[in-house]
Amino acid sequence: MIDETELIQRFILHENCELMPYKCPSGYLTLGIGRNLEANPLTVEERKVCGDWQHGITKNAAFYLLRNDIKRVQRECQNNIPFFDKLDNERQYALLDMAFNLGITGLLKFKLMLEAIGVGNFNKAAEECLNSRYAKQTGKRAKRIAETIKTGKFTV
Repeated sequence: MIDETELIQRFILHENCELMPYKCPSGYLTLGIGRNLEANPLTVEERKVCGDWQHGITKNAAFYLLRNDIKRVQRECQNNIPFFDKLDNERQYALLDMAFNLGITGLLKFKLMLEAIGVGNFNKAAEECLNSRYAKQTGKRAKRIAETIKTGKFTV
């Protein structure tokens, strides 16, 4: 897996860091670095760290939530994508990023893309990634992710 610091930087690039609760473009209540509070409510422990989150959180609390989200999404990918652990770090990252953004259920709807990745057809997988509503909605993010899937290299 890619170094945690690098993962955090990439998620900040795609999600930004908002210390006050806000509605994301899809209309979900969100906090910190892309934490969808409706799909992933704060745990008891996270509430202790974040305190009165309705009035904002600290940057440290945002990073804490992101680290928890990365662990959760990685577990979900490992449990739901049989070949996940066999992929190189960058392609694992691409799937993590998509699962973070879409939820594991949303990622698993990319059946043709995942099939192509599973057999090593990364060109086809990248095409499938870009041929989606996700790509239309996320623009540059989807292009970066598709290119990472295709080449095995992440570029900004």
